[in-house]
Amino acid sequence: MSPKPTGHVLGNDLVLTRTFRAPIGDVWASVTKSERTALWFGRWEGDVGPGKTVRLQLTHEKDQPWSDVVIEECEAPHRLVVAMKDDYGDWRIALTLTQTDDTTELRFVQPLSDRKLAGDVGPGWEYYLDMLVASREGKALPSFADYYPSQKAYYLDGA
Repeated sequence: MSPKPTGHVLGNDLVLTRTFRAPIGDVWASVTKSERTALWFGRWEGDVGPGKTVRLQLTHEKDQPWSDVVIEECEAPHRLVVAMKDDYGDWRIALTLTQTDDTTELRFVQPLSDRKLAGDVGPGWEYYLDMLVASREGKALPSFADYYPSQKAYYLDGA
């Protein structure tokens, strides 16, 4: 499998979108309910709400580490902004969902401290968002090896 990269870097923002033939509430549940995030990203535990911190287990990363995630904004079912810090740096991620007719678009934005980070970060989010798609469709999950390093040049060359 050789998935084609779809994201873009606008200024220093990494931007990716995915479209689902599903109601916004169902897609929102896929990105906010622990039992559903566990299928594609990782499970989390704790009390939710703006200003609160949850613990997230990154189940598809080496050693399945736990990270603290601060919920900065949560406007169900349209917008979620979270921040976390780990050994690889600071991460701030914004998800915006919009529904038109029977289709919901998820827009993912991550500001990068350095545009050159897109070569490493972009393929990772392509992988995770394709994992979200596969988990929702009941398909086999993709392999990270299909995304990295093959998509690195796409993001470094001005995605």
